[in-house]
Amino acid sequence: MPHKMLKLSTLAILVAGASQASAAVYDIQQVNENSTLVDQPYPVHSDRALTYVSTGIEPSGSDASCFSTDCTNNAYKVTGQALRGSQGKPLEETVAYNANDQHANDQYSLENYCINNLGYESCEDWAKREFFGVGYTDKQELEQPGLGGLQKKSAAWVKGYSSNSQGLVDGTPVTTFASDSAKYDGSQKGSLGNFDGSAEESIDSTVNGVVGDFVYGITSSALFKNEHGKPRAFDKRGFVNAGGNDVSLSPVAKDASPLVSNMGQTQANAAVLFNDQLLVVGSSAYSPSFYGKDGNGNLRQDEDKLPNVEDILNTGTPTLDFNRFKTCATDSSTNLYANWECQFSTFANEAAFWLVDVNGDVQPGSISAGSGDQRDGLAVIDRDNEDLSFQASAKSVALVDGLPLAAGYSTSNVRDDFYAMQAAYFKADNADLTSWTRTFVPGLSIKPGDDRDFTYTIANAVNDQSMIVGDAKGNGQKPLRAYVYKIGNSSAQFLDKLVPNLFFKDSNSHASAVNNHDQVVGWVDTTNGFNVERKHRAFTYIAGDYAQGPLEPKKAWLLDDLVNDGKRDSNANQYRIINATGINDAGVISATALFCDGGYDNTSLNAYCGGGNKVEKYVSVKLVPKNTGAVIQERAKQEDEPVKRSGGSLGILALTALGFIGFRRRK
Repeated sequence: MPHKMLKLSTLAILVAGASQASAAVYDIQQVNENSTLVDQPYPVHSDRALTYVSTGIEPSGSDASCFSTDCTNNAYKVTGQALRGSQGKPLEETVAYNANDQHANDQYSLENYCINNLGYESCEDWAKREFFGVGYTDKQELEQPGLGGLQKKSAAWVKGYSSNSQGLVDGTPVTTFASDSAKYDGSQKGSLGNFDGSAEESIDSTVNGVVGDFVYGITSSALFKNEHGKPRAFDKRGFVNAGGNDVSLSPVAKDASPLVSNMGQTQANAAVLFNDQLLVVGSSAYSPSFYGKDGNGNLRQDEDKLPNVEDILNTGTPTLDFNRFKTCATDSSTNLYANWECQFSTFANEAAFWLVDVNGDVQPGSISAGSGDQRDGLAVIDRDNEDLSFQASAKSVALVDGLPLAAGYSTSNVRDDFYAMQAAYFKADNADLTSWTRTFVPGLSIKPGDDRDFTYTIANAVNDQSMIVGDAKGNGQKPLRAYVYKIGNSSAQFLDKLVPNLFFKDSNSHASAVNNHDQVVGWVDTTNGFNVERKHRAFTYIAGDYAQGPLEPKKAWLLDDLVNDGKRDSNANQYRIINATGINDAGVISATALFCDGGYDNTSLNAYCGGGNKVEKYVSVKLVPKNTGAVIQERAKQEDEPVKRSGGSLGILALTALGFIGFRRRK
């Protein structure tokens, strides 16, 4: 008892000491929650609140830094997404969980992914939530499924589908071209049929950015209905809303097959204004990845890309047959929307761009070099492993010396041993964007064999100072590690080496974004549990040589400390910042936070939301720098943390709702 009293007394002293100061570095503004998902019909009744997550912040252009001017009433928009439940296969990722084999098609493949990469003791439960949805009934998963989940997407051809995610700008839903049947393209659109009910009620979408009058992101097709079933035109497609012109970003390959040109996926990940047009970068399908030629010219086929029907429908009919699946890729006369199998098509993807003007006119182009069955000198499918295919994507773009510099990843054939996704940047060689040079980020090399350091590496963001930030996933259950790299330097640098006081040994971390002042944001583990999902919090790191307000160069902080004003009854004590997703040059940060209406029990980092009917939920927030009187106040850690949090919200939502946040953590 004396030991426990001592710890509690120490906590009280720390909390009381923090309350002596009152000026936090950032002010928290919660984003509106106006998603219409709550008003749409859904096969599973639930009173669970929607989960709101942020994806980015509107650029600030030439505006002054909020550390030097008052930005309290700034109008920078926050983009994001509302979710009912688990996604199963996140819309934001070119291949689910960055697993190049693309086998996230059933509960068992999800569980195997978790075991081999996350290492949770609860991988069976994790996989069931991702497959059947949040709140599923054990032993009755198909009779009483949960919210969201991959099973519902897979069964849509037979059972229909209700939207699980909705793209937002400042909390308000964004309508895309996918809700208008006249705006679908593709040579076989006449075979789709008609919308299966209201188009808006079957579309999943996310918004990734706002630039001037342009809004861009990723949407699924609406669900159609014809005499054969209920097809989607495609699984995911990049979109741009240019004023009143809502347009689709179609696959860019000029020699694409009917399967690719009609059903191929694209993604709009980032954008910048270039020559009075919006330059959008992302990824684009160019070839099927389940049937094709390897590097030796031999045909390979991956029958595991089709799921088991009984896992989806709890019955053996209708059937899924690989020979019919193969015709989706090999027979140009095939009616793609008459075969259920075609809905499960997977693709090799290349880094791509689209130029979109204010009238909605689109000029597509490839960032990856090559055509036909080759990209950057590699065949569609690894010659030794049909599970692996070429994958490349541009996830961010900036203008350096007037020309675009994109960052993302591209496939490398590691020592002619296996295909792997490696962090890369792409420089435009000329202003007409007809040629790009790809360079892998040094210091992140992937080695052959089971003991290699990394399984994949990614560049998530780049700025106009040629600073790149990203992640490197350790092999197997080794952690995800955030890094920074300045083009021209000899090697990427890991944050767990640069600031080990915050990024402890074997902690997972993710660098989401960097502004043109070299201020980095993302998330980092704050606990060191074994075989369990760790808690994490948002961070910021000054990678450059110049301070940002009170934030000194080469130092990192938890954003929870920077919003802390030491007051238990303040607005700041209603939030704990989970992930920072964007930062503009004014220093305004978009983030996802836990919200406790009425405030947490104290101002410590791990305080819980207890007493009365308090329940935590996920919200989207904007953090605005304060230009006067800022004081950095570290929160107390609170060693005696309750075993069970109010409402159980942290455990379930952290495992299911945050997409890339949850999927890339170890243990």
